[in-house]
Amino acid sequence: MRPGAAANEPERTFIETARRAQIAAAAIDTIAELGYAGASFARIAQRLGISRGLISYHFDNKDDLIKQVVHEAAEQAIAYIRPRVLAESTGPAMLRAYIESNLAFMRDHRNNVIAMIEIAHNPEGRRIFSTDAAVDNAVSALEHVLSESQAAGQFRPDFDPQVMAIVIRAAIEAASPRLAVDPEFDIDNYASQIATVFDLATHAESAP
Repeated sequence: MRPGAAANEPERTFIETARRAQIAAAAIDTIAELGYAGASFARIAQRLGISRGLISYHFDNKDDLIKQVVHEAAEQAIAYIRPRVLAESTGPAMLRAYIESNLAFMRDHRNNVIAMIEIAHNPEGRRIFSTDAAVDNAVSALEHVLSESQAAGQFRPDFDPQVMAIVIRAAIEAASPRLAVDPEFDIDNYASQIATVFDLATHAESAP
């Protein structure tokens, strides 16, 4: 333990958490610009104007940093999407908000999209992180919304909520690689179109 660490623990924890988030954000931008292989501690430190040693102080190695990058990207997405979905009061409105806010987040955080693709397809061929749990959680949460709204008569009753949730997530994720290679990709139009497609696919004739 460093001298004085116990007395200053709350402040130290806050400062270190903020610094880790700052480094992770710089890593995202560096990976998006230079690729996974080019995003060394030295390059990230240069972007921030800090020493390489300061990054090594907060992260044991690149894998440790990448885990934080993935965590920060996920937290940013949740903070952006969740309040927009919860602001709606009906199933159809929540579904449209869910689809459009997911894709709007990609639009507003294109570097996050590029960085996640670079990390997933790193040149070393290693599976640095697993998206299985995150995908399962996203599908489960969406399935819950679909099931509840279906039970309330707001969606048609004859589709499988799990299957629909999987297909919706797949349609959202399909935009990632296209946006990564084409900054001019009209993701707002894509969002509007697929939101309408799934509105029609789930629409209940007698919905209140």
